[in-house]
Amino acid sequence: MTIQDDQSSVDPGTITVTGAGWAEAAPDLMLVSIGVECSAASVTAAYAAAGRELDAVGSALHGRGVAPADIRTAGLGVRADLSWRDGEGQKLVGYVASGSLSVRLRDIAGASHTVSEAVQAAGDSVRLNNLQLVLSDDSAVRTQARDAAWQDALRSAGHYAALASASLGRVVSVVEQHPVPGPVPLAGLQRASAHDGPSIEPGVNRGEATVTVTWELHP
Repeated sequence: MTIQDDQSSVDPGTITVTGAGWAEAAPDLMLVSIGVECSAASVTAAYAAAGRELDAVGSALHGRGVAPADIRTAGLGVRADLSWRDGEGQKLVGYVASGSLSVRLRDIAGASHTVSEAVQAAGDSVRLNNLQLVLSDDSAVRTQARDAAWQDALRSAGHYAALASASLGRVVSVVEQHPVPGPVPLAGLQRASAHDGPSIEPGVNRGEATVTVTWELHP
């Protein structure tokens, strides 16, 4: 907070405050990364096995009603599987092929069962890499957060103006501070049956806003 008042100037003094606000909403979209990893004695066999397992995961997702546009191949690769043996050094023992799918799940209520079926489709070769719960459109939350930040700044400015026996005039400047994005909270996990795996508690996502406003300050 900054108050400036120059009695020798015809310009009024100013007061600058920073307000912060936030708003919350339940997420409506889950982003999941599901991968597979298969080992075999040859590149061809490892690659073919990974392809079959990834197809099985994709089929399970389609069977749960996930649209083709919401499933994207995110990675494919093959690497040598090396092992160190005493007296022999590093030896090639086979090859490991991997692949992954980036999936958007729009049915949050059924997401736990969808992920479970996709995981079960590929057995021990499956890898659940990441899971995020987000808002498909966060514009409403960001607007509410800005409104809250503005009201916070206005309350603070009015309070300081009253302490200075003055009143607020017109707005001179408005600067929105863009917060540095932090980690997106994951869903809360709660154990269901052994067959279904953990259930997913979506919780809420928070949008935050910070604004710095300068008003004229009239005696």
